Amino acid sequence: MWNPEQYLKFAAPRFRPAQDLLARVAVAAPATVYDLGCGAGNVTRMLAQRWPAARIVGVDDSEAMLAQAAREASGIVWQCRSIAAWTPEQPADVIYSNAALHWLPDHAALFPRLMRQLAPGGVLAAQMPRNFGEPSHTLIWETLRAGPWRDRLAHLVRPSPVAPPEYYYDLVAPLASEMDVWETQYLQVLEGRDPVKEWTKGTWLKQFLDALDETDRPVFEEDYARRLREAYPVRPDGRTLFPFRRLFLVARR
Repeated sequence: MWNPEQYLKFAAPRFRPAQDLLARVAVAAPATVYDLGCGAGNVTRMLAQRWPAARIVGVDDSEAMLAQAAREASGIVWQCRSIAAWTPEQPADVIYSNAALHWLPDHAALFPRLMRQLAPGGVLAAQMPRNFGEPSHTLIWETLRAGPWRDRLAHLVRPSPVAPPEYYYDLVAPLASEMDVWETQYLQVLEGRDPVKEWTKGTWLKQFLDALDETDRPVFEEDYARRLREAYPVRPDGRTLFPFRRLFLVARR
């Protein structure tokens, strides 16, 4: 179960890449727009504001997230479906996905399949985090290896789910009339106690905590937080700097 409140603790910095991605989508008047992995719907509402005449569909497999989304917006269609097997009712004018596709395996099949779901001239726009080699994520592995929970959590350790930009260019370019792939590193300024831990607790860390019992969970969380404090020290002004790299792709069929 996703926790909307935990995820939205950092709504502003999570929202900025979504805005940057949308700014590069050059579609004037789409009929149908899909938001894959829409979560709590804050980005989906942005799509509805951009294209008020379009049919906007938010797709997510978390009932908790969609319940939060439905409380905040009307006029948007919400679908509780796995985006791994998703297909649209009709070819899409825009398929948009912000920070969701990295949860899915086999990108070699996924991205070409999404391109084929577009109408002629339609656009695929996706953003995925590519921060998995940074301390925010590698220190999860260190915490895992150092504790009594190692065997119980070992199955969750896997390589980075997001490849370099060139990989996605080679996948998508043969199916695109035009495309753009780029990376941006955001220097996120966070506040509060252990903010990097609180950030990952809403996303990547959650799967590890969920696999632990009530006794081990707080011990693991505190050990990870201690390691993060050294990697991301609090600045003299009381804030914490958290560099975060993201990959963007916009392709027109």
